[in-house]
Amino acid sequence: MNANAAPVSGPSQLKDSTLNEQAAVPMIVMARSQDHVEAVNSTLRNAGHPAHCTWISDIRDLGDALTQINPEMLLVFVEAGIDVGAVMQIRAQFGPEVPVLLARDGVDENVIAEALRLGAQDVVSLANRNRLQSVVSRELRAFRLERALNSTLSSAREYKKQLQAFMAGSADAIAHVNDGIIVDANPAWLELFGYSEPDALTGQPLMDLFEPETHAALKGALVACMQGKWSDHHLRASAQLSDGTALALELQIDAEEFDGEPCVRVCVPSRRNSGGQEIEKELKDAVRRDPSTGFLHRRYLIEELKARLARPVKGGVRQLAYVKPDKFGSIQADIGVVASEDFLVAFAELLRDQLAPNDVAGRFGGNSFAVLVERGAARDVEAWAEHVVKRVAGNMFQVAQKSFSATCTVGLGIIPATNPDVSSALADAAAANKRGRDEGGNRLYTVDKADTDTRVQAYDKIWVKHIKSALMENRFRLVQQPVASLQGEDKGMFDVLVRMLDETGKEVLPSEFMAAAERNDLMKNIDRWVIGASMSFCAARKPGRIFVRLSKDTLLDRSLADWLQHQLKAIRIEASRICFQVTEETATQYLSQTKELVGTLRKLGFQCALEHFGAGRDPLALLAALPVQFVKIDGSLMQGLATDNELQQKVKSYVATAKQRKIETIAERVEDANTMAVLWQLGIEFIQGYFVNAPEDVVIGTR
Repeated sequence: MNANAAPVSGPSQLKDSTLNEQAAVPMIVMARSQDHVEAVNSTLRNAGHPAHCTWISDIRDLGDALTQINPEMLLVFVEAGIDVGAVMQIRAQFGPEVPVLLARDGVDENVIAEALRLGAQDVVSLANRNRLQSVVSRELRAFRLERALNSTLSSAREYKKQLQAFMAGSADAIAHVNDGIIVDANPAWLELFGYSEPDALTGQPLMDLFEPETHAALKGALVACMQGKWSDHHLRASAQLSDGTALALELQIDAEEFDGEPCVRVCVPSRRNSGGQEIEKELKDAVRRDPSTGFLHRRYLIEELKARLARPVKGGVRQLAYVKPDKFGSIQADIGVVASEDFLVAFAELLRDQLAPNDVAGRFGGNSFAVLVERGAARDVEAWAEHVVKRVAGNMFQVAQKSFSATCTVGLGIIPATNPDVSSALADAAAANKRGRDEGGNRLYTVDKADTDTRVQAYDKIWVKHIKSALMENRFRLVQQPVASLQGEDKGMFDVLVRMLDETGKEVLPSEFMAAAERNDLMKNIDRWVIGASMSFCAARKPGRIFVRLSKDTLLDRSLADWLQHQLKAIRIEASRICFQVTEETATQYLSQTKELVGTLRKLGFQCALEHFGAGRDPLALLAALPVQFVKIDGSLMQGLATDNELQQKVKSYVATAKQRKIETIAERVEDANTMAVLWQLGIEFIQGYFVNAPEDVVIGTR
């Protein structure tokens, strides 16, 4: 839009509307002279309408204005050079529901009749401003009533369809599968997938009924179930129906027998017997959701975000993602306004496939979506966002008989563990999204809100005092996170994490104080406390193995070996129960020191591990250089793993190389059943993460 497409008034200038609307009425005024716009604005303001007029002088700007402003009215001054027919054509393409008023010097019945024939609602004149006020008020009321009615009817149709589906649902859809082949399917399963013949699916591969991106997780779940390692987990899968359409399902998978042979029972539970309360609950939830995308409406999204953030986070990080398709205006111009909603439905479905069960997502307005992402670490959130960008860019959208590609931008807003604020996080995420789109889109963008050196120093001064006090008063504690086996019996392995308690006994997460500890040479002190507490725990409880982190400062501490020898003599534990772990980044940066330390630790009887493996430039070379017993594959590689074949192949190569070197593999920060099922397929031996057990659930002791 050019410089003449400019707002004339804003809501701060106007009084309450006679239409009982507090927000300004967005209007487009098309005229050669800005004086006409000022006259309209003054007339409506005097009538009590809080109008926000955008002036358009060139018809070439009209399409963009209709798309970007979403006006409630278009007022066109019929003057020399303004083609009313062309105006109405553009309005029909970009805003068919927007009411149009024509303004002329003189108004009579013939002029009004011609305007109605062209598709306008009426004709007004500045010569009769009382009539102008009345007509604007009448048409705004009519427009809003029609919009509300259409929304209500659309919602009613959607809710009716859902109710019919609930009431007409048949028994559970069940198929029995042996070695990946369907050996039996009940009528409900046939009906669900669109088949009428009783034996239509018998003898067919189960995978043929599901979209390719689901195969890895489904195969893994079937294998795990037959091994007795799948228990009460629900698998999300995208079914491929007989008519070619896709349907998102949640599968229950159990080991069973069929005709005396072991098999897997795959079930899609019916909702028929869920009872009136369940139906009422689902209908109540449907009211909270956008009928098109199924995401929460903006109002309910904000309510849900506030409720979630009111509960303190027990571990990991929370960030808000603001997601928008790039160049939506161009897409809308290409496929039309109505079809653009179909595109957003497809876009939302693609986004939904990338969500973890604990994520909170909503349609924030128009073509924007907001997601509360909870992950184990900040880089996991970034990996998730990058995966969303990649999936959208690699998808081919089929809308309005057109095939086209699209991209999106994800802006991230950080939510602090203390005093989380929804508004600030949303503002940061939206600003990041805009910056990302301004730089070309098709990217992840995070607003840099780094503090100045002065503020960091002030921040550190406070935390250093708290950390030293906590060390002196023994106000630290350890918590465990189980490391679960995928290949055999659990070995009683745990990852240990540290928590600090403030003076009131309130738990403080490492994300709040560790950065200050690292900057102020306090990590060695904290590490010594953690190691000592871990040894005491091993002596008292004799776990199979616990994993203890070493910071960079401890890695470079020449006195560590002598101190560990003294601790072993004093506490008398089996050193092999403890596996010390360093990050791939630290090991790469200080490779010679890491090799020396690993050798020393192994001589003392301890075991060693690399954590966050796979996040660096050349992890396989590092693996060849260090004789460790375990590698922990970085949690960022778990984001999107269930549906990303390229990512699966990367992890598979890490696992294969580790096995060649007789190194056991652990997947970090596994957060859903689908990812776990894929890891079975890839040969991972152990997993840890919130899907297995939150680290805060079991306190394993203090010194």
